[in-house]
Amino acid sequence: MAGFADLNVPQGADRKAVQSLLETAAHLGYSAVALNHIVDFKEKKQEIAKPVSPSELFPSLPIVQGTSKRLKVLTRLTLVVSDPSHCNLLRSTSTNIRLYDIIAVFPKTEKLFHAIDRGIYFELLYTPAIKDSTMRRYTISNAISLMQICKGKNIVISSAAERPLELRGPYDVANLGLLFGLSEGEAKAAVSTNCRATILHGETRKSACGVVYTVKKLHKIEEEETVPACKKAKTQA
Repeated sequence: MAGFADLNVPQGADRKAVQSLLETAAHLGYSAVALNHIVDFKEKKQEIAKPVSPSELFPSLPIVQGTSKRLKVLTRLTLVVSDPSHCNLLRSTSTNIRLYDIIAVFPKTEKLFHAIDRGIYFELLYTPAIKDSTMRRYTISNAISLMQICKGKNIVISSAAERPLELRGPYDVANLGLLFGLSEGEAKAAVSTNCRATILHGETRKSACGVVYTVKKLHKIEEEETVPACKKAKTQA
């Protein structure tokens, strides 16, 4: 995957609405989009459904603006959790969770928040900032607070857009990143190279079970340090 990506497009029940979002994303110049399926994890034995292949949902994907390539559509699972044990339990018992390209966790409590030195990716959603002035102030204020913690590193900016009109082009999103307290380079990375790194780590997790992403309020995508499969096997033995 090269170019720009939006790693949070809600996977709604209306297939035509999602198709319209994908077409708009491709027209705006995004090379990859992740369809986000959200599960509120409340029960210890709650089952995670298998992801539906994007090729089954959309046999003909749109061409990315200015290229000859079709839009790459990924699957993302976001788990809403309230206890750290939920994450460990899911990783050890759910086989379907490994089938998703990206796994995110939306913690409800502060004790699920971890530091940047563990390779966390934080996700900022920009749609609240364009819906109304009140949400814009809250979003910018929270984003600036987050910048003080992570110093502008490991940031991913996504849309969570439910309608095509809520989508913005990658350069416009990068400009919004400046309002969030990012430098010009950090803002561009938040819609390009950081997204690429997130996707590549997801591929590592699927093949070697070495990465898990987490999302925190004000939506953070976080990942554990990659552990080679051989070392992990020795640890679990």
